Amino acid sequence: MMKTAIVTGGSRGIGAAIVKMLAEEGYNVIINYNRSEEIAKRMKEEFTSKGYSVETFQADVSKREEVKELVEFTIQKFGKIDVLINNAGISQTKLFTDITEEDWNNMLNIDLNSVFHMTQEVVPYMIHEKQGCIINISSIWGMIGASCEVHYSVAKAGVDAMTKSLAKELGPSNIRVNSIAPGIIDTDMNRYLSTEELEQITEEIPLGKIGNTSAIAKCAKWLMEDDYTTGQIISINGGWNIN
Repeated sequence: MMKTAIVTGGSRGIGAAIVKMLAEEGYNVIINYNRSEEIAKRMKEEFTSKGYSVETFQADVSKREEVKELVEFTIQKFGKIDVLINNAGISQTKLFTDITEEDWNNMLNIDLNSVFHMTQEVVPYMIHEKQGCIINISSIWGMIGASCEVHYSVAKAGVDAMTKSLAKELGPSNIRVNSIAPGIIDTDMNRYLSTEELEQITEEIPLGKIGNTSAIAKCAKWLMEDDYTTGQIISINGGWNIN
């Protein structure tokens, strides 16, 4: 029986790379998107034309009711959920003194609460099957903090704390929970950086280059396949930060 995976924020960047990996590995894949409907539809058409099993589902995963609908759709369509990739997120660069209450709440809702909602709705199905793999996409900034991105750093640190705690709680049910904490990756989220800023960052990275989304997808594939890794925060950052 084919395995099934949900990828939140799966229509762009890291999410899209993971969707491609999962489809090529023979998974039933649910591409969750919120606003990128046309991109998600094109992805589905491309993958289904190649014989892959891919569906799309629009949901704002910061909202519990929409998460319930997404999970119910997946169960009705494929009967189970083997892998959950919590990838949906936003970023914002702003001085701490300029962060508004709305900025703060929006960041925590999308980057942290979405992981809580998705995971809490999916876990009962994994417990029933006595197996599962949850991979949270956090950030290097959740580990070391980022100036002018305090709310983003706090949200991602929360994701990592949730990862560690859930790994301990869900381990007896044979459910593994890990985080991937990317450094600077070539995605739309980092397009706000100027050429000069990217050059400066690149000079600070021991491997001397910006990361690409396929590196994150490869790490996710390994975490899906390995049955003895859980509770880990794996930072793919070219040596920019070494703990």
